[in-house]
Amino acid sequence: MEHAEDGQICVDMLCGHQPGYYDLILMDIQMPNLNGYDATKKIRSLPDEGFSRIPILAMTANAFDEDKKKAIAMGMNGHLAKPIDVKQMMEKMAGLIG
Repeated sequence: MEHAEDGQICVDMLCGHQPGYYDLILMDIQMPNLNGYDATKKIRSLPDEGFSRIPILAMTANAFDEDKKKAIAMGMNGHLAKPIDVKQMMEKMAGLIG
């Protein structure tokens, strides 16, 4: 597990390794410099499918249905509301990476 302080650092870390190095991204929505939505858009637009198709789970305090729908519409594969329920997080992660 590695940590990125903002969305741009996340994109840079992903692209700094070979596809498949990371299995999944837990993406906070509210971050400095590049928020989680914009970081997801950058990742989804990468030409290498090994990067652009990585599973991304939104992690946010915004837990309304419209927030969940926006996360999916922005290209994320799921949504986790804060405070994080670890059991739910592990189930969602397992469902995405098998």
